[in-house]
Amino acid sequence: MTQVLLNAATPAREDESTSLNHPWVRDLAWLLHAPDIIDSDYPGRPTLEELGLGDASCRKAWLHALDAEPQRLMPYISATPPRRLGHYHERLWHALLDLAPATRLLATNIAIREAGRTLGELDVIYADTQGQPIHLELAIKYYLGLREGPGEERNPARWIGPGCADSLARKHAHTGHHQLPLAHHTLSMARLNALGIDPRSLRQRAAMLGMLFYPWPITIAAPHPARTTATHGNWLTWQDWPILRDNLPPGTLGAPLHKPHWLALPGCETYRSLESLEVELKAHFTGTNAPRQYHLQAPDGSQRRFFIVPDDWPRSLPLPPTYAHHREGFPPC
Repeated sequence: MTQVLLNAATPAREDESTSLNHPWVRDLAWLLHAPDIIDSDYPGRPTLEELGLGDASCRKAWLHALDAEPQRLMPYISATPPRRLGHYHERLWHALLDLAPATRLLATNIAIREAGRTLGELDVIYADTQGQPIHLELAIKYYLGLREGPGEERNPARWIGPGCADSLARKHAHTGHHQLPLAHHTLSMARLNALGIDPRSLRQRAAMLGMLFYPWPITIAAPHPARTTATHGNWLTWQDWPILRDNLPPGTLGAPLHKPHWLALPGCETYRSLESLEVELKAHFTGTNAPRQYHLQAPDGSQRRFFIVPDDWPRSLPLPPTYAHHREGFPPC
């Protein structure tokens, strides 16, 4: 096997985070540039220009001002950040939409209930510079593509989360057929009116950020409906680690990524030799046996993220999405 090349599609940075110290602010910098991983019938994430951060020098000054006073993020993220990646990602968006120059946060996590039952939540409502209310559904997802699986080769059901509980097919269906239509339910409209938000003028967007991890070393097709700009990495089993290790450029270093900080790359001080990583990996797979994410960087600056998974991964597959619902007039799940 020839030497492994580490170059991979990454957000335009991961660069802006390198001069920042606080992990929350580093993750905000990542959030500013991370592209949506799929195409949707709805507009995707707000652009830098829509956030009022399109100018690079203004954006840099905004980020460094937050880095100097990270306590400004405390009301959004709290003193103890949530351990769940999705909750942490949502709170970063709350801070971004409230503190960015051209947007204003109106409401978050609006629970829609009927007869004591929660039908769902509207993730975020924010206002743009013209005061237009926008409903934004949020997701941060890391999907690993299977060599074989349900359906044809581009079927999104073949792309599953490292914990095997979710798939790109399920999340795409749930967002488009439940979460976004929920805003048009009569109960949701009444709830928005009570919050002083006119549901008739509401625009909608869906932001699904994250990464797609392709199996190493083979090539498989991108899932439908992945964007060509989606960031990607690779995954491999623990038993294949020695093959990857022996074919990486000499002097390659690596760093583990720990939840909820799967967004920005870690600081330089966390990178260590492949030999050191292997000791850690061996201890890990002797114990908990859960997938681990690492970032590897060669001396020439080339880089890539990898998931290393147990040899028997995946142990199960998520169920396919369902569109059935028992209530007439309610959007399907």
